[in-house]
Amino acid sequence: MQFRLPRTVRSIQRVQTIARVLSHHGFGFLVQNLHLDRYVPLPKRWRRLPAKPAADPEQALGRRLVQVCKELGPTFIKLGQMLSTRPDLIPPDIIKELITLQDQVPPFDTAVARRMIAADLGITVEEGYASFESRPFASGSIAQVYRATIKDVGEQSARRVVVKVKRPDIEDVVRLDMTILRWIAELAERMMPDAIPFQPRMIVDEFEAKLLREMDFINEAATISHFSEAYGPDPYFRAPQVYWELTGPGVLTLEEIEGTSMQKILATDDPSIDRPLLARRLMQAFIRQFFEIGLFHADPHPGNLLIEAPARIGIIDFGLTGRIDDVLLGHLVIALAGALNREPEVIVEVLADMNALGEATDRAQLRREFMEAIEKYYGLPLERFDMQAMYYEVNNLIRRNDVTLPREFVLFGKALICIGGISLQLDPKLDLVALVKPKLRTLIMERLTPARMAKSALISGWHMINILKSAPGLLRDISRRMARGKWQVNIRHQNLDYLANEIDRASNRLGFSVIIGAVIVGSSWVVSSGNNTPVFGLPIQALGMIGYLVAGIMGIWLLIAFLRSGRLS
Repeated sequence: MQFRLPRTVRSIQRVQTIARVLSHHGFGFLVQNLHLDRYVPLPKRWRRLPAKPAADPEQALGRRLVQVCKELGPTFIKLGQMLSTRPDLIPPDIIKELITLQDQVPPFDTAVARRMIAADLGITVEEGYASFESRPFASGSIAQVYRATIKDVGEQSARRVVVKVKRPDIEDVVRLDMTILRWIAELAERMMPDAIPFQPRMIVDEFEAKLLREMDFINEAATISHFSEAYGPDPYFRAPQVYWELTGPGVLTLEEIEGTSMQKILATDDPSIDRPLLARRLMQAFIRQFFEIGLFHADPHPGNLLIEAPARIGIIDFGLTGRIDDVLLGHLVIALAGALNREPEVIVEVLADMNALGEATDRAQLRREFMEAIEKYYGLPLERFDMQAMYYEVNNLIRRNDVTLPREFVLFGKALICIGGISLQLDPKLDLVALVKPKLRTLIMERLTPARMAKSALISGWHMINILKSAPGLLRDISRRMARGKWQVNIRHQNLDYLANEIDRASNRLGFSVIIGAVIVGSSWVVSSGNNTPVFGLPIQALGMIGYLVAGIMGIWLLIAFLRSGRLS
């Protein structure tokens, strides 16, 4: 079913803003291909919508996209950040620019934040916190963050916490933008066949689900609590504790993790830090996330890692996480084992099982390219190993061969490459393969145990029995429908609705033109007749002149319609 844009004042004004910003940064051709220009008033369109990109030709496409996201506000900044995590869909030069997107925006008034805390928690700031700073230390497009302290009864000293408060009215802004983005994504797939490989609707659906979850802080609190419980007894790796009594949909209170940023550790040679031990513990912690916990931090860049000497790790900012269920874990284990054992056909079969191969995928070509990539990096000296270059090379291979990976698979690859790169910076001699291989071997053996295989056989048998039980009923229903002549064949078409709309619009304009011509001909006949017989108290020739005026107004109206469509020539 075609998605229609609600015709409200707010939605039309927002579309106008989007069209003008896109055009201003050299995407006027996109605005015209999507017919967004019809929503822009004519004088503004002449000033803002060039037929071809007018931006500086030396300015990178990714840089212009970043500027568009910044000008269009929170939703589009978050969209750009999400796209930066999909190298399987977006080229690396654009990814590198989108990674720079930061949602640092001016903070809103702390008095408003205090009122929102009181409304969300049912208690005042003074009742919930021992102290609360007057200014936020960070301000983003969705929320801003304060430092505070809490003090339980009987405690001698207050505990330091951070308090995240959601921006007022942000949900209304995001929901309006998401409605428009869904509409634009559908337009792109109907009107721009070149956009179909990028799967605009899939991207928007994925983005909407992620963003709506992010705006409910209960979801983030539950994720952090899961990490904290999983690493509770671990003395070397920790996540912040959630204070549930001070947490709600719009407020999140967390333990403040202390430590030195990994960025500073990598930039300096601190003798108190055991770099080889830190690298090993970091890699082992994330191997545990990937293959045991089933929940992993998907954005482990150095700014989100806090280190205490000699090698204790704290992790913060859980805005981007991934989940690995049992099915995906099986795919990951087999694919990694195939890569480590130089068996590209195994990787291709795993992709096929995941429904990741497109209609244009050539399996033989895909196997050859995987083999070339594996041979290039297999046995490479550790000091020459560039994980980021390998990551982008593999993603280019995937894009070329019409392969679309599940989001969690992509996030896993991104997190693995990121944490592997940090570990190699800390200890260039660290053997990553030696750390991963034992875990893969254990997981494979677990899946081949008699108990596991018996469980799988039991589940498969149960499904087969259900199919056999329902088959007679289904066949009976099908035969009855065919006997009654109610058997239907549904044909899915693409772009025919747009073609029908264009034909309808052209027919209306043609009919309008015929009416204008008829009015002009009739008026000319009346004026040239020489008959001055009064009609409705006016000479009949005066009515002919009125006809000319009406035809002129209708002609101008028709010309404006042609100009608005952008199809005058």
